[in-house]
Amino acid sequence: MRNIPPSFTGDAASLALCWRIMRRDGAVLGFTQHDADLVFGGITHQARSGLDVESAQIQAGLAGSETVLLGVLMSESVTLADILAGLYDHATIETWLVDWSDPTLCVLLDCGSIGRIEASDHGFKVEVRSVIDQLMQPQGRLFQAHCAADLGDAHCGIDLSGSAYRLEGVVRATDGRSMLALDAGGFAADAFSRGLLQVLDGANAGMRADIKMHDVASGQARISLWQALPNVLAAGDRVVAIAGCDKLAATCQTRFGNIINFRGFPRMPGNDLLIRRVNDGEAGMDGGSLFQ
Repeated sequence: MRNIPPSFTGDAASLALCWRIMRRDGAVLGFTQHDADLVFGGITHQARSGLDVESAQIQAGLAGSETVLLGVLMSESVTLADILAGLYDHATIETWLVDWSDPTLCVLLDCGSIGRIEASDHGFKVEVRSVIDQLMQPQGRLFQAHCAADLGDAHCGIDLSGSAYRLEGVVRATDGRSMLALDAGGFAADAFSRGLLQVLDGANAGMRADIKMHDVASGQARISLWQALPNVLAAGDRVVAIAGCDKLAATCQTRFGNIINFRGFPRMPGNDLLIRRVNDGEAGMDGGSLFQ
């Protein structure tokens, strides 16, 4: 049970909301809607972030709470580059109610994780998911035609650190944000589609981006990204492209030789089989197995 300070039951004029974010890289950041910084728990909660509540809904029982926060990129600790790099993805976030006249008087209201983030050049919108949301996530395997594993994870077993699935090179040409070209390195088109691009140096050093499409022309690998990099990509920057997978059984067998670890059900019938008309005497439509 929460220990509510007696002062919280009186005049609410000295109360303010604070948020504490614990990123997965270990960084801890504090923010407040108050007009001055507040320090409690050894963390300075910054007022100049512009963070505030757009909407909030807290329910009793096992119903998950929903909170949306709005912020502007005024704080040096919150940058568009960090948001686009995924440093805030799934970070833990705590909501505190604090007496700004005496910040040692504080109550933890809620604890959750950061879900969807919408960012622009000047601000961001954060969806805060309750811990109850974890109980609503699918558990176990899904019955689906496509593979449920991600290329290179423990279920897949493919080692992506080898040269067979990595292309390291120097950017030869680029539009500056989401398209680039580098030496093909002997890889066929589509080898890195749905894969990952890592930037090794330059203005985007350390950044990662999902690859949308990879094709080959005139001895160069041309790569387009799903989302533009936060900073300008320049010719001469070193990058690494890591292979991707479309999660089809045929790809798993022919490209990776890994069908034994395929975690899908490629022979499961689709909706078209359920709704199409059955002709009289048609083979395989007697209720028996379709694959014997």
